[in-house]
Amino acid sequence: MQKDKLRALLNSVKNKELSIEDALGRLENLPFEDLGYAKLDHHRTIRRGYPEVVFCQNKTVEQVKKIVEHLARQNMVLATRATSAMFEAVKANIPEARFNEIAGTITIGKEVAEKPADDGNYILVMTAGTSDMPVAEEAVETATFMGSRVETLYDVGVAGLHRLLGNKKIIDDANVLIVVAGMDGALPSVVGGLVDKPVIAVPTSVGYGASFQGVGPLLTMLSSCAPGVTVVNIDNGFGAAYFASLINK
Repeated sequence: MQKDKLRALLNSVKNKELSIEDALGRLENLPFEDLGYAKLDHHRTIRRGYPEVVFCQNKTVEQVKKIVEHLARQNMVLATRATSAMFEAVKANIPEARFNEIAGTITIGKEVAEKPADDGNYILVMTAGTSDMPVAEEAVETATFMGSRVETLYDVGVAGLHRLLGNKKIIDDANVLIVVAGMDGALPSVVGGLVDKPVIAVPTSVGYGASFQGVGPLLTMLSSCAPGVTVVNIDNGFGAAYFASLINK
């Protein structure tokens, strides 16, 4: 439940527009709702400012469907690592659900902010290559869901630095930068040496054998000599965007 909804509910009781029993009925699933295989944290928006996000990987289609449906009764919903089968199951009962096939995300409801704050601040999501886009798109969907303005700059890796330097203005004007890279993972260090803003590096599992499914770029990013670069886990576009949105807010 969001703070504005809880405030409206309490005002309804205060103004005698809603009985205490009816209000209790609406609050009975706070702070969590037990589905047996999942305990849904409806209270998280009040504590953290953003609702619980559904991580769909290794869940069944039916589990995702039920979890999303129950969360959507009180909150907006973001689900990550979702499949098209999961989306179709959700959409059957929630027609307004939206699917980003590249990102593997399902979203329901308006963004946390009706529109991003008109203060000029934005998060720039960058990739070294087109193959890194699924992780980058997960970051885009997450940051947008959290009410941030998001811009993208894809396929600007170190194999052709003129592509990066040719977009210097959009890089310089960003408030926070999320830099997604696999292979050698060098792009965040390069970007970190160019800007005076926080850089969140995301290693991806894209690359040949010696990259060890993302361990190679992860170690490169952790060893960056560019100050102001922080690193999240392999393929964790969601974590990068959540952190970036807290900074941007």
